[in-house]
Amino acid sequence: MATVNFLYRSTKEKASLHLRLLYRLNDADFVFGANTKLEVLKDYWSKQHKKKSKDIDITNMQTEVNNELNKIENHIINSFNSINPIEINKEWLQSQIDWYYNPPQEAELLPTELLKYFDYFIECKKNEITVGTLKKYNVSKHLLQRYELEKKSKIQIADVNDKFRLDFEKYCLKNNYAPNTISKDLRTIKTVCNHAGHNGLKISHQLGTIKTPNYKIEKIYLNFDELQKIENIDKRRLNDNYDNAKDWLIISCYTGQRISDFMRFTKDMIRLEKNKEGVFKPFIEFTQVKTDKIMTVALHPKVMAILEKREGNFPKVISDPKYNLYIKQVCRIGKITQKIKGSKLSDIKKEDETEKKMKDKEDVKQYRKESGMFPKWELITSHIGRRSFASNFYGTIPTTYLMNVTGHSTEAMFLNYLSKSNKDLAMEITNYF
Repeated sequence: MATVNFLYRSTKEKASLHLRLLYRLNDADFVFGANTKLEVLKDYWSKQHKKKSKDIDITNMQTEVNNELNKIENHIINSFNSINPIEINKEWLQSQIDWYYNPPQEAELLPTELLKYFDYFIECKKNEITVGTLKKYNVSKHLLQRYELEKKSKIQIADVNDKFRLDFEKYCLKNNYAPNTISKDLRTIKTVCNHAGHNGLKISHQLGTIKTPNYKIEKIYLNFDELQKIENIDKRRLNDNYDNAKDWLIISCYTGQRISDFMRFTKDMIRLEKNKEGVFKPFIEFTQVKTDKIMTVALHPKVMAILEKREGNFPKVISDPKYNLYIKQVCRIGKITQKIKGSKLSDIKKEDETEKKMKDKEDVKQYRKESGMFPKWELITSHIGRRSFASNFYGTIPTTYLMNVTGHSTEAMFLNYLSKSNKDLAMEITNYF
């Protein structure tokens, strides 16, 4: 059974209410949120909305707001009951709210070809999604273009069924796509088709049952010993770029944030707060790019040591691609060379006739994940910091506090994120016996 509640999450005096969908599935709790377009005053919501009032204007406002909230809630619950809960995510919830405010258009005005509708879908979403999500949609769209070129046919929205899934998976596997990448692109295609369905276009009755599983992958992280080896690298062995990247790597491993967030850190975001013992402690405040959550994160002494040596400033900002290249070399110099099982991106460097027809030059150069045994430094990417933070501090810091730093909505999502095996987690429990 799903429930819906509404929250006022803005610091502004007037803002749109935030909707939260909560439900339980397979003994796991799920929470997804999205913004409505119903604006109310902060003072009204916190002091007047749920209280009886003799003021006729307030009473009328309560009635008006409650009527609108009931309509939105009924729409979300009805939509929830019409779909397999396993398919629900934040994007689905936001699309339902969009549908509420923008009911289906006339079907004949919308394209029925999947690729053409993809463009319409992206146009509808471009002002609501992050740059990262937009990039993800475009990557899936370009893959679909290559698939159509090989098949020499136009895929219709109504054609996205189990037969399409099998053929699409076969094509992707032949072209060395990883299983999780295939599932991710299929989920995007399903999202586009569901959007079309809500706009009145015909979709396959099999769409909701198309499976897009997550496959187990090797999750790597830098443990405390490895981080110490990196910290201890003789500065004379690092050029300025590597030394700058090394400091960012340490900061990421002790703040648990994505590169889209920590690379924006500045000293102006830091403030001091007095704890129970009367000692001032440093915190950094920022808004996460991906989740739009306002975050307050305590700064570890390791982070403060880096700031102190840089006269209170964070390291120089560098691009994502350069950061990924630099930290690999930093870890190589730091002798993070143990061979482990994992996967890394490799340029397949082949240009077949299908690729030659692609107009987007960026799409000609393609990368695939290669699995095998590699020196650990070759597998290091910008995400290593976030995973290292969660894995290193799990069992020593209460999970609730860790989730507050990482921004995970449920404990199930957080535990799935850890780079530890069941045996490792079981061993952590013995510390409490």
